[in-house]
Amino acid sequence: MFTGLMLNTWIAATAVAVIAGVTGFFAVLRGSTFAAHAIPNGAFAGAAGASLLGFNAIAGLAVFSVAGALGIAGLSRRARHDVATALTFVLMLGLGALFVSWSTEYAQQAYSLLFGEVFGVSSAEVAPIAGIGAVSIALIIVMFRPLMLSSALPEVAAARGLSPQRMEVAFLLVMALATAMTVPVTGALLMFSLMIGPPAAARSFTPNPAVALALSVGIALITVWLGIVLSYHTNWPLGFFVGITGAVFFLLGKAFKIIRTNVLPYHPS
Repeated sequence: MFTGLMLNTWIAATAVAVIAGVTGFFAVLRGSTFAAHAIPNGAFAGAAGASLLGFNAIAGLAVFSVAGALGIAGLSRRARHDVATALTFVLMLGLGALFVSWSTEYAQQAYSLLFGEVFGVSSAEVAPIAGIGAVSIALIIVMFRPLMLSSALPEVAAARGLSPQRMEVAFLLVMALATAMTVPVTGALLMFSLMIGPPAAARSFTPNPAVALALSVGIALITVWLGIVLSYHTNWPLGFFVGITGAVFFLLGKAFKIIRTNVLPYHPS
């Protein structure tokens, strides 16, 4: 289980879990979960177009992810954020449908990008996935303090001179990079559960942002690692186990929050 191609699986999946846990935490904190769903699914069109032209699918994902992020940010200045996200999403899906209709040899790769192909990660794909993941983490570290402030206390951030529009664009671009390297492993349709499930569960377990961020990464890692083991032994899709495990952690977090609020005694500090 830890040799040959499986080693590529563990490396790629671990990188995906870390960046999904970090990026997803801020997506949940900022209320950008719809964008976290729309960008990877819309970026599928980029992979379809790149494959049609004979280019690397991950490169196509990256280009369309960035284009989708910029589209959402640009339209949000003139319309509600959810409307801008929906319009961008619909446009990208339409292009994806057109690209797929032009190719008769794209069915297998389309399935892989939609539902994931974690056990088919090649050595050539590991480097781009790890590289894009490292860039995404580095960007989060660079803008961590202003991003945290604008996400948790937007009014205070604005009063201190932080531009909400610039922070939104910066975060969406980081999310786009995370999407580009996550989709080939977990799939466009199921990456949403990994990026949102663990962070949402983490916020239920603790109100402390720093602890919740670390817990989000930890839950994402457990979700992916457990999914790999179960998928390997059952031959069931990884996405199924990722979705189920994420939902279980979320329900456990909600149950813990209810118990902490209504059952455990209150000890004022």
